[in-house]
Amino acid sequence: MFPGGQLDSHHACRLPRARTLALCSAPVLALLAVAAFAPLPFTVAQPGSTVNVLGSDRGKPVISVSGTGTRKTAGQLRMTTILATGPEATVRVKDVVSGWFATDRAVMPHDSVYVGGTTKQIERHNAEEMEESQSSATSAALGYLHRSPRDVKVTLRLADVGGPSAGLLFSLGIVDKLDGDGRGGDLTGGRTIAGTGTIDAKGKVGAVGGVPLKTQAAKRDGATVFLVPKAECADATAELPKGLRLIPVTTLKGAVTALRALRSGGAVPHC
Repeated sequence: MFPGGQLDSHHACRLPRARTLALCSAPVLALLAVAAFAPLPFTVAQPGSTVNVLGSDRGKPVISVSGTGTRKTAGQLRMTTILATGPEATVRVKDVVSGWFATDRAVMPHDSVYVGGTTKQIERHNAEEMEESQSSATSAALGYLHRSPRDVKVTLRLADVGGPSAGLLFSLGIVDKLDGDGRGGDLTGGRTIAGTGTIDAKGKVGAVGGVPLKTQAAKRDGATVFLVPKAECADATAELPKGLRLIPVTTLKGAVTALRALRSGGAVPHC
């Protein structure tokens, strides 16, 4: 609206340029002002914690085995996480813009991180995914080693971590504790090895997301090698921390074979 009635485009063209710009830009500025404070459907994530699955978490072993003997292991197998804004957190334009330009943060669609529902429902879903991941990881490891689950019982414990992305590292930890590299040595070769990846009961490794942030967490916590689902090689190499070696994997068997080759100086896959 304009004082004295409506203003058509013909009359607008005859107004002084400065006044025309002011009239035309006012609605845009108003929309931008509203948008700056409006919540957006995004989540901002950063590198999270890592946990050595061959060790303990909050005073309890991450992997416990009964029904058979276990090896004393050296080196570390560190599962990695991302730390994201909560499911009910408010993310605004300034958060999104700063996240886009920061190498230690990532902006992701909210629905790609959280399944819809209340915070409690999301926490329950993540816990269920973790439980299923642990079951699949155990089945994959025992199947690879040709051990019967009737004779070997594996218990996995990890506090305050949800989702399925630790599956591969759980399986490798079980293999290392029971069989090492299969030749009397450690699967890690004494190194600090990190990684991520889902796993199914047959040992197939799946993609997880958030890999660039996880490689940063791995490097921060001393890892020199990172196991990555092969499908996410491009994401991993885009912002790879200096001094961190990537090994792409598609199966548990392939991951074990690669780590054996790394230990013995053989040919190792690369992204």
